[in-house]
Amino acid sequence: MTTREQREAALKEAGYNTFLLRSRDVYIDLLTDSGTSAMSDRQWAGLMLGDEAYAGSENFYHLEEAVRRFYGYRHVIPTHQGRGAEHILSRILIRPGDVVPGNMYFTTTRLHQELAGATFTDVIIDEAHDPASEHPFKGDVDLEKLERVLKENPGRVPYVSVAATVNMAGGQPISLANLREVRALASRYGTRVILDATRVAENAWFIQQREPGQQGRPVADIVRELCSLTDGCTMSAKKDPLANIGGFLAVNDDEIAEQARNLVVVYEGLHTYGGMAGRDMEAVAIGIEESVQDDHIRARVGQVLYLGEKLRRWGIPIVVPVGGHGVFLDAKRFLPHVPQEHYPAQALAAALYLDSGVRAMERGIVSAGRDPQTGEERKPRLELVRLTIPRRVYTQAHMDVTAESVYCVFEEREKIRGLRMVFEPKFLRFFQARFEPIGGRLM
Repeated sequence: MTTREQREAALKEAGYNTFLLRSRDVYIDLLTDSGTSAMSDRQWAGLMLGDEAYAGSENFYHLEEAVRRFYGYRHVIPTHQGRGAEHILSRILIRPGDVVPGNMYFTTTRLHQELAGATFTDVIIDEAHDPASEHPFKGDVDLEKLERVLKENPGRVPYVSVAATVNMAGGQPISLANLREVRALASRYGTRVILDATRVAENAWFIQQREPGQQGRPVADIVRELCSLTDGCTMSAKKDPLANIGGFLAVNDDEIAEQARNLVVVYEGLHTYGGMAGRDMEAVAIGIEESVQDDHIRARVGQVLYLGEKLRRWGIPIVVPVGGHGVFLDAKRFLPHVPQEHYPAQALAAALYLDSGVRAMERGIVSAGRDPQTGEERKPRLELVRLTIPRRVYTQAHMDVTAESVYCVFEEREKIRGLRMVFEPKFLRFFQARFEPIGGRLM
């Protein structure tokens, strides 16, 4: 625990960017659920079985078997984490001038698509851009929007990019029925469907809970069906599979798999380790199995719901329904006096840290970045602060402390000022950008 004076100094040193804070200065770390989960005793035991052979590690074959068993894809290409898989997929499938439709962008996914020469087009339903909408599946694709893109760009849509529990919309799921329709539409136009399976188990849990006809089905069965409706997936094993590092690209097409194995050697490592140690592949293989267990996913999402419902009862503006991996504060309603050009979500995340040492992260105009053609800042309708819950790490008491801090900041919200950006990296600026308060003080 730190004093307010210590936190003020740490925040200033970090340029009011929570990504630049040192972990030793953080009390409750809700920056991300990526690689921050607590591994199980079985996963830790698996580390002791690491086969660190450069080629043909036994752990790779354990990972391959787990992916085939629980997700159903034929070919598995390991990578150091999810963005490695995104990079390889984009280089194989995308040609300059292509258009990639998807159910809302994700930062690294869109960047790899753009670097390969494509333009991302958002085809998510309109309700996803409304934080107050109670739609149960705000991750659904708007089929009319998707068909329009397919019609207007014949031969220039390499795949439809579908995310399970859409991160930038607040962890919102896609329904099984909608994905079936996306699959059918994509097939009619001769294009592929690629799944961001990073949080597919969480998505499956929401389907089990909310979608008519799916109650009582095991989460593992729903996960397998979701994957069966796609041609491949990118996976960050640092989320649902409960590992601290790792990822993979999984596909069914033999030719794409061969190209991916070739490129993974260039950018990641040999096709039987892809940038991971053998012991980490073993932890991922075990984590995949644990991630689809109903008791685990019920407890995992239940902790997120606990925090979200507590904030909602207190009148704190959040994205509803509560998502699968975090609670998202609606910074536009939280700080209506701070214009989007002054980065209200970034300022709110900084104010929360200043109050209690709780580290959250911005998901708004800073994360959206700049249009690569015009250089203008993208202004998303959603301006959010993400309180991301690591799996199997914190207790209910930690959620109570977090909620109380959010409430205290909400009571003092009129004092919070906006920020100006004083350093901006070229790519993925939210990771390393630096800011200073307008007027000299944050609040």
